[in-house]
Amino acid sequence: MTRLGRIFLGLLFACAAVTAQAQTYPSRPIRLIVSIAAGSVTDVIVRKATMELSPQLGQPIIIENRGTASGIIAAQACASAKPDGYTLCVLHHDAMSYNPLHFANLPYDPATDFVPVTRLYFINEGLFVSSALGVKSVADLKAMAQAKPGSLNFATLGDGSFPDLFLRWLNNQWGTQIVGIPYAGGGPAAQAVAANQVQMTRFGIGNFLGLVRAGNVKAIAVSSDQRSPLLPDVPTFDESGLKGYPGKGWWGLLAPKGTPADVVAKLNSTFVKLFSDPKFVQYLESQAVVSAPTTPAEFAAFLVEDRKAAESLVKVANTKRKEYKPQ
Repeated sequence: MTRLGRIFLGLLFACAAVTAQAQTYPSRPIRLIVSIAAGSVTDVIVRKATMELSPQLGQPIIIENRGTASGIIAAQACASAKPDGYTLCVLHHDAMSYNPLHFANLPYDPATDFVPVTRLYFINEGLFVSSALGVKSVADLKAMAQAKPGSLNFATLGDGSFPDLFLRWLNNQWGTQIVGIPYAGGGPAAQAVAANQVQMTRFGIGNFLGLVRAGNVKAIAVSSDQRSPLLPDVPTFDESGLKGYPGKGWWGLLAPKGTPADVVAKLNSTFVKLFSDPKFVQYLESQAVVSAPTTPAEFAAFLVEDRKAAESLVKVANTKRKEYKPQ
């Protein structure tokens, strides 16, 4: 056999192996890293999704929660994993768009270390305060924060996180000194607000509905363009005088760089089918999120645009880049 023939035969075997892998994938459990604490609304949604998806894939999906550090720990773990389709990650705007603007020497590169699989959904958020604070509106909160500098605390996901960025923007807009306190996710943050350990925060509405209905937390504004049917008496940010904040929260599914294209395509079709199913979309709406699945190419293009929006927001918030120090 000639050298050219051997090369052609080798390529043929390689293509056959890739095709066989895609046909048999997955053949063992899949590890899914989620960059938020257990009990947070995204964790609840992802667990619901995996219950639906595991039978379709024929293998269990094992969730590994890695909250804290603005998603950096989860993103690093995912980026450094073997790119064989058996480690995936659910990451958000902080990890993929904002962290590079806030931190030098990140242990991962959001632009090159991942393969986008699909965007999953956008988040409807609210501004929440502890009922013990006695605040009934954004105007009340602004007056209190201005009258008592440094006396109010705000739950975030750490320096540079989306809630922290909103807090910096708010302090700049109001001329206040509200203090950020980091938590591992929306669930822990919600409990902290309910206990008045921190007085306020901005997170996904789904984290707070039970506490609002129980009277432990008060919602004073929502981030959507229209009032939320889950909180119909709560005004929008625009109605409350909080116009101009350009950020929008989202979550998506990614895999380590080098994950085979056929595997990515199979994962995309499986997740998109579920996140487009009317019953599951209705469930997502009950969790105050908006289903928004995409193709891998569409998600990749969205990430480019989201990073541009992040740059604009960081300028408005007047934040400074600092060295990332592992916890």
